[in-house]
Amino acid sequence: MLGYVRGAGRGAADRLLTDVAQTLIAQGWPVAAAVQVNVERFPDRPCDMELHVLSVGEVVRISQHLGPQARGCRLDPAGLEQAVGLLETALAGQPRLMIINKFGKQEAEGRGFRPLIGQALAAGVPVLTAVSAANHTAFEAFADGMAEQLPDDRAAVLAWCRNQEGAAA
Repeated sequence: MLGYVRGAGRGAADRLLTDVAQTLIAQGWPVAAAVQVNVERFPDRPCDMELHVLSVGEVVRISQHLGPQARGCRLDPAGLEQAVGLLETALAGQPRLMIINKFGKQEAEGRGFRPLIGQALAAGVPVLTAVSAANHTAFEAFADGMAEQLPDDRAAVLAWCRNQEGAAA
């Protein structure tokens, strides 16, 4: 009930999860989804990272501007926690599936969406996410053998989502 993609190339997993979420929502699925959209605003600066919480129609910026000389993490923890709260509200509506943009550094350290992933799985709601190579070891430790790596292929991921209904029964 825990599926993940790796994403081949910058932003590929974000685009795949967004496409899957939008497809399922268009088909009438109750989906709790937070997908990442990177917005390029200036060619000489890093992009703005936004989480689109599709289930409630909210957009939350999760990056912060630290100045031109900054080299550290640009993640805005307050923005991330706001998105987590919005998705937690959506989980209370008993969705058929939860899609989370990624199991990233915050989740690897026990924060971010990690507790919500556990809540969803405990409630029998399948979870789909993306995992980078940098966080794969932490994800595998968290998943404890329950995760299934999916091909980076829209049709395969949609098939996995549709098959979860029978697996949860």
